[in-house]
Amino acid sequence: MRLLLIRHGESVHSQLGLVAGERGCLGLTQRGQEQALALRWRLETSPADVLLSSTMPRASETARLLAPAVPSGIRFDRNLCELHPGEGDGLTVAEFTARYGSADPQARPDQPLSPGGESWHDFTRRVGTTLDGLAAGYRGQTVAAVTHAGFIVWALVILLGVPRPGTRARFETCFASVTQWEYSEPGRYWTLISFNDTSHLAG
Repeated sequence: MRLLLIRHGESVHSQLGLVAGERGCLGLTQRGQEQALALRWRLETSPADVLLSSTMPRASETARLLAPAVPSGIRFDRNLCELHPGEGDGLTVAEFTARYGSADPQARPDQPLSPGGESWHDFTRRVGTTLDGLAAGYRGQTVAAVTHAGFIVWALVILLGVPRPGTRARFETCFASVTQWEYSEPGRYWTLISFNDTSHLAG
């Protein structure tokens, strides 16, 4: 199985400094739409068998722009979402921090971001379980999954067995980037083929 983890295009919430889950997300900027169209051309030249998408608007809008390149249509999967923020969804980052404090996955891994939201442990378990499900459910296929920076980075941490995220280095993923993995059987191991590939945006 080949897995293309696609970060959504540039989002409105990132420009406005909002905490955006399914309710607070305002979709893509015009630039984000253009990024998704550039990525669609790439998928047309190297097609996927399956197109999956997070249900957050910035991801689902990206997936709809990519859909003409994947004739099988879009399958929406809430497990591909970014960490669910809870009742603080839609607040600015400053408002969210003032009301609920700063997220600290090291000091408070079991504390939800805000009431009704996920904790870091909830999120990392979901990412791991989702990866296992994709490997089991799409053997021999190429899967394009439109998701989010957090999902892509934590997939990397989980699959590479990074024991603890560092404080002096970090992984960054660009809008509309592609991170490619291959899952092999019978060894049941993942191989990282490329990370944060944005060559299709070069113009």
